[in-house]
Amino acid sequence: MSFDLDRSIQLLERTPAVLRTWLSGLDDEWTARHEGKDTWSPYDVVRHLIDGEHTVWMPRLRVILSDGPEKTFAPSDQLAEFRESEGRSLGELLDEFAAARAACLRDLRVLALSGADLDRTGVHPTFGTVTARQLLATWVAHDLDHVMQISRVLAHQVGGEVGPWVEFLRVVRDAPTRDA
Repeated sequence: MSFDLDRSIQLLERTPAVLRTWLSGLDDEWTARHEGKDTWSPYDVVRHLIDGEHTVWMPRLRVILSDGPEKTFAPSDQLAEFRESEGRSLGELLDEFAAARAACLRDLRVLALSGADLDRTGVHPTFGTVTARQLLATWVAHDLDHVMQISRVLAHQVGGEVGPWVEFLRVVRDAPTRDA
């Protein structure tokens, strides 16, 4: 399937509701666990997604679309949101994510991007030249990657108890075996 901005927005606008439905009201045993050292819990993933709304997706798209000579993206501090959201409840973070995502998608729609706009380029500090199309497609895949990550973390918590069904449950089979 070729990249289609309208279809991409369909998915991006659903992520906050998916996470709210899935994670709201779960006790901390579900949402605070992770897959091991230097990995993220579902709570951490929501904090990371908020950071992306504030510092990655639309700010980088604006760099790409700008007429200025400097097209290099600012480096991302993925831990900034962790510091800023310390001590906040998951419910508060889910609310913030939903509001930030809605604002970003509103801004994205207003841009009314053309095919030529999607071909415009910016410079990623690690990857080099990237297009707006690649950035926006990555935004969609990034959401899906973190939904999959949350699924793995949650599945890992019951994975040792599924017995012989493990053969049919890739989410359990592929979960790390280390104790989180």
